[in-house]
Amino acid sequence: MIKYALTCDHDHAFEGWFGSSADYDDQQARGLLDCPACGSKAVRKQVMAPAVRGTKKTPKTSGDDLPAAKMQAMMMEAAGRIRRHVEENFDDVGDAFAREARAIHEGKAEDRGIYGQASPQEVRELLEDGVSVAPLPPEPPKKADVH
Repeated sequence: MIKYALTCDHDHAFEGWFGSSADYDDQQARGLLDCPACGSKAVRKQVMAPAVRGTKKTPKTSGDDLPAAKMQAMMMEAAGRIRRHVEENFDDVGDAFAREARAIHEGKAEDRGIYGQASPQEVRELLEDGVSVAPLPPEPPKKADVH
């Protein structure tokens, strides 16, 4: 997995995790990347310094020194737990998500946790109208798909 620091044309900064740099390039070319804050499709990588470890051993001083692979595994586990919690406790409203979220926000539907699908345009409109929404963490990769 590769973590990229990303930004949109409205200068919203966010992170994206990809299986490889080719996965990022493919998703970008297909228009699948959008800003979680505003939905803009004009997403680009920020300038980043590579994380290069030196050859000298340094003493461990804190939890900040966790190996990248271990940190990644912890983050993926946490994201999986969040996703499972939502799927087990919230109502799946499918492609009616934007309509249902708006109805809940306006008090026209029962106040409850929901999840589903919405287009980038629908997400933009919900955010502009003050409706709080957040992307659901992706499903963890299947063990057979991990190299």
